[in-house]
Amino acid sequence: MSQVLIVEDEPRIAAFIAKGLRAAGFAALVEPSGEAAVQLAVTEPIDLVVLDVGLPDIDGFEVLARLRGQGVTTPVIMLTARSSVADRVAGLQSGADDYVPKPFAFEELLARIQLRLRTEPAGEAAMVLAHRDLSLDLLTRRASVGGRSVDLTAREFTLAEVFLRNPGQVLSREQLLSGAWGYDFDPGSNVVDVYVRYLRRKLGADYFETVRGMGYRLV
Repeated sequence: MSQVLIVEDEPRIAAFIAKGLRAAGFAALVEPSGEAAVQLAVTEPIDLVVLDVGLPDIDGFEVLARLRGQGVTTPVIMLTARSSVADRVAGLQSGADDYVPKPFAFEELLARIQLRLRTEPAGEAAMVLAHRDLSLDLLTRRASVGGRSVDLTAREFTLAEVFLRNPGQVLSREQLLSGAWGYDFDPGSNVVDVYVRYLRRKLGADYFETVRGMGYRLV
């Protein structure tokens, strides 16, 4: 089982990531301190680091610099509310393997972690989700139905990914919001219903069943 170190000082975000990773079959270790995270990454069998930039002691860039300076080659995915090109470039030039701006959808973060670790079998084939004649290629971000390519927006693709990772399971609106829109969402929003309509229109209405009073299911 791969172990992911989550370096994040906001308890709500750290718990959100840890819960999702454990459900996906990972071991998750949470550390809010940059200084302590460096020690853990050096001494413990960590397979990947999810690293927030804004930490209370030293920032994520310094954590990353210290890790790389000590020869730690563990993959690092940086999280930050700083979304400017300059910040993304700074993170990548410091040795980060990927960069995810906040707010983020958990399914996207999970896909990026799986890509770095190749935790699923069969290489590239593991990055294709399929159900009936519907498929999603997580590497190219392309969708197809019956071999026909379908253009989806980034949000439509992410919502479709949540469904294909849970075929046959009834998913509440809250679960779909959390999976596709991330931790920073309005639980009173009707955005899920709107986007399910978009998916029905583009992928086929018979795939997405409404379960009254509960949510939706990929059938």
